[in-house]
Amino acid sequence: MNQYVIETKEVEKRFGSFLAVDHVNLQVPKGGIYGFLGPNGAGKSTTIRMLLGLIQPTSGRVEVFGKDIRKERLAILKKVGSMVESPSYYGHLTAYENLEITRKILKADKKEIARVLDIVRLNDVKNKAVKKFSLGMKQRLGIAQALLGKPELLILDEPTNGLDPAGILEIRSLIKSLPEHFGMTVLISSHILTEIEHIATHVGIINKGKLMFQGSLAQLQNRQVEEIKLDVSEKEKAFHYLSDLGYGVTVSQDHLLLKKPVDHSSAEINRKLVMEGFDVNQIIMEKSTLEDIFLQMTGKGA
Repeated sequence: MNQYVIETKEVEKRFGSFLAVDHVNLQVPKGGIYGFLGPNGAGKSTTIRMLLGLIQPTSGRVEVFGKDIRKERLAILKKVGSMVESPSYYGHLTAYENLEITRKILKADKKEIARVLDIVRLNDVKNKAVKKFSLGMKQRLGIAQALLGKPELLILDEPTNGLDPAGILEIRSLIKSLPEHFGMTVLISSHILTEIEHIATHVGIINKGKLMFQGSLAQLQNRQVEEIKLDVSEKEKAFHYLSDLGYGVTVSQDHLLLKKPVDHSSAEINRKLVMEGFDVNQIIMEKSTLEDIFLQMTGKGA
């Protein structure tokens, strides 16, 4: 059985002369949360629309559950729930009534409404008009609609857009629970790495239509670089001394920056400098953040 719920093969999408998605090979493992990251306009939503068969790729192949989306779209979509960009709802209708419309379209069991309302914690407001909902509640209603029919795959496009911190925490907690409690695979797109970092098991980073990175969150974290920042007397002399010892040293403003050697601790480097007669005023361990890595991949203006 295919280990990937979603697999794209050299997928390209052009709009006239504009190349929106450039030979992307996504691999979304079964049972995980795949964070699809990139700046606004990077190609995330276009890719998601191709995954759902809403638009056709210019070239390449999209497979969901091992099947070609162009040939077996209806069979695939019966097992997929999605919320693209923003939830669709009728503001004058209640949460229950909105879900009832979706349920009838999907021909799902009537018990499904109570089940999904419970999952997204909207049972107590099911008879309230949606136009009176907060943005976070509307987002949760959109996820409830996507969960109708017990999908095996859930695709969410920027589900925390515009939410306040409390709303983001609610949605984050909800999404994180889905694979564990309901056995589904989740693909969630975002332009905010810190959001994905809290929930994803796997990450794909796209920029200008190209997939810059794909792998587990742990593999991305392994790209973080540790540096030692030194405030030391006789900076130039200390620079040459450490360079002669084989350390990779650079000068940064009033400090020396040292890529952390694998076999040497900051205490050992400090001791060597002091024994050589240098005054070490300050020594700081610095580690690049995942956001630093993300910005390096997508450009500092992202």
